[in-house]
Amino acid sequence: MAAGQGYSHVVTGRGRLVVVSGQVAQDSRGELVGPGDAGAQARQVFENLGRCLAAAGAGFGDVVKFGFYLLDVADLPAVRVARDAVIDTAKPPASTAVQVAALFAPGYLIEVEAWALVDD
Repeated sequence: MAAGQGYSHVVTGRGRLVVVSGQVAQDSRGELVGPGDAGAQARQVFENLGRCLAAAGAGFGDVVKFGFYLLDVADLPAVRVARDAVIDTAKPPASTAVQVAALFAPGYLIEVEAWALVDD
């Protein structure tokens, strides 16, 4: 099997499971951040993911899998830039990327969910 390009084929671990629902580019007021700008949306998404993980006592180093949902898979490089700013790129989490017809509301380009394992 060829090495994953920016992801791991398999990740193992033990601990408490933390599952973060798909996050979109909303600020603390629930408003869309970065209309039409995949990079800006991706940065906000990962900021939101970081807050969710922290609330559960986890961090990006605990993430074992990301799920990426994109209106246009051509935006994946922008998502990877935002992701790479917060993970250990030498040991990236497993991940799945899916192009979708729509997200929950117009204007949103990206949604990302995370699965993490935290030592008890």
